[in-house]
Amino acid sequence: MHRGATGDYRVTAHGGEEVRAFVPKPLPPVPPIQVDGQLLKLLEAANRALGRLDAVSSLLPDKSLLLYSYVRKEAVLSAQIEGTQSSLTDLLQHERGTVSGVPRDDVAEVSCYVAALGHGLKRLRDDNFPLSNRLIREVHGVLLSSGRGSKLTPGEFRRSQNWIGGTRPGNAEFVPPPHTEVENCMASLERFLHPTNDGLADLVRVGLAHVQLETIHPFQDGNGRVGRLLITFLLCHLGLLQDPLLYLSLYLKQNRSEYYRLLTRVRLHGDWEAWIAFFLEGVRVTANSASDTARHLSVMFRQDAARINTLGRPANSTRRVHEALMALTICSIPKVCDSTGLSYPGALAGMERLVELGIAEEIPPEGRSRTFVYRQYLDRLIEGTEPL
Repeated sequence: MHRGATGDYRVTAHGGEEVRAFVPKPLPPVPPIQVDGQLLKLLEAANRALGRLDAVSSLLPDKSLLLYSYVRKEAVLSAQIEGTQSSLTDLLQHERGTVSGVPRDDVAEVSCYVAALGHGLKRLRDDNFPLSNRLIREVHGVLLSSGRGSKLTPGEFRRSQNWIGGTRPGNAEFVPPPHTEVENCMASLERFLHPTNDGLADLVRVGLAHVQLETIHPFQDGNGRVGRLLITFLLCHLGLLQDPLLYLSLYLKQNRSEYYRLLTRVRLHGDWEAWIAFFLEGVRVTANSASDTARHLSVMFRQDAARINTLGRPANSTRRVHEALMALTICSIPKVCDSTGLSYPGALAGMERLVELGIAEEIPPEGRSRTFVYRQYLDRLIEGTEPL
């Protein structure tokens, strides 16, 4: 199928030189995407994987535990794609008030991503706010509320030309639309986010919308992170997932070269089908991996709880410490006291029993408080999150 470029070039001036900036055409693509053959098989497999993820996550004794950890894992991975060196352990230690060995701005950026995701989901679900450009700007404002991008007009569409790669627009790998076109481009994208009678499958709509936002690059900074957040918001908004348990950043991190190559092919040649195939495979792989993690954690939590139940009278207080450790992953004894209401000696005794059972492990403290980690839980979560 021949489409050609999915946008037009506008000549604009920047820094005394003429620049050709790319302005994408509105979605959906013309001619329409034909979801048949191999693409249909990929779509069906991705939808089945999402259904399994919804079902498997319900097996957990407390789904919020996995949500808490997965949101933070996604924040770390998404920030790593942008070049930060923060790890999941760094973020968890930061949230516990201890000091990690990475630059403060790196951890702050990851922490802001967690806050931005939480803000967007709360607005969509609790406040019944529409998925709109206003919400996207709000999320961007939270995302850049601290860290390196905090002075780059958080929450506002850009008012100057930006570019990707190179030292200036004249030698850049890609130049997004002039800032004067951003409002119109984003208004068109906003209309596309809401299903009409265009016949597009929901997952295809999500994949198209992600590329369009990346192409518009509407902000001075944080565009990649906002584009990945949009995937999660759309999955929940369209009812493809009940809970935000699917994040593609690990898949995109592992396939960065192919990801950028396909974005370029869409822009230059209109090859939406190749991108959609890549995207659907990413959804399938990521959903299946999340399902495996949920199953693994469900079994692990049950086995650990069964061992605690053999302790006799100390089982009750030890169980409360275990629940705190599940929720926090890394914690000090004062944090356990705050979470459980136990006295310091009671919390410490419970934690030491978890150490004896091989459930908890003491790690070197950053201050006076003794610090413990749910080692098997953390090891499962950090798979793939090593800094690039």
